[in-house]
Amino acid sequence: MGLHSRINSAVETAIRIGQDGKAPPKLSEALQYACTPGGARIRPTILLSVALACGDDLPKITDAAASALELLHCASLVHDDLPCFDDADVRRGKPSVHRAYSEPLAVLTGDSLIMLAFEVLARAAAHSPERVVKLIRLLAHQSGMPNGICAGQGWESESKIDLSAYHRSKTGALFIAATQMGAIAAGQDEEPWFELGARIGEAFQVADDLRDALYDSETLGKPAGQDEVHGRPNAVLALGVDGATKRLKDILGGAIASIPSCPGEAKLAEMVRLQAEAIMPVVKTNVAKAG
Repeated sequence: MGLHSRINSAVETAIRIGQDGKAPPKLSEALQYACTPGGARIRPTILLSVALACGDDLPKITDAAASALELLHCASLVHDDLPCFDDADVRRGKPSVHRAYSEPLAVLTGDSLIMLAFEVLARAAAHSPERVVKLIRLLAHQSGMPNGICAGQGWESESKIDLSAYHRSKTGALFIAATQMGAIAAGQDEEPWFELGARIGEAFQVADDLRDALYDSETLGKPAGQDEVHGRPNAVLALGVDGATKRLKDILGGAIASIPSCPGEAKLAEMVRLQAEAIMPVVKTNVAKAG
């Protein structure tokens, strides 16, 4: 089974847990809607790749970690799109959850996915209680305060924004979770994997800033120009298109160099290179158009 199929299977299994019994039909349907189709599944792909590079000796733990991370990411997108935040009508090329199901159901969908993420991890404890406790702690830390994705959203309400802290929380947190949770799932120490996750997260934030500045809504599959509309800090505003593109290349080069020594180091480096290639041609094409 390929990585993408493995992730989708784990996510589908997790969603069925949330739909079991006499669940409210609309909310039950919204859980599925929010997570499928699932886009690139970048974060769980990184998590699985790290776990495989470290041995992946307990695949059920790895699958639980990957699905939990993706559920939490999807929950964050549902909440990001709400009128009180980005007020986005479209996500992944289809109506955002609050447009498709109503604002109250969107709030409940996001909340339910967060709870489901931690339930999925807890259910995997029979395979290794010690690893699961670490996974729960890490995912909670990278989701909340003071440096998780809640903090990232919180920075947008401040009059003065620390750009580094903002990017570290808003985008970097779940990429750090991806690399460190992959290591934990395979029974390895998570600390050496922090830098790789942080660098990948920063790269994706810069790439997202470039796409937001240079793409239209149809190409993005979500509203474009949101950073300018909401007055948010942006690498393109700070560095210009050329500067942001150079920064992106430098970050990705550093990410590959930061991979800790592990049995699957070469294959993992190739995965990071492929992710880099997936970003760079898109940016180059648009820079050329912009010029």
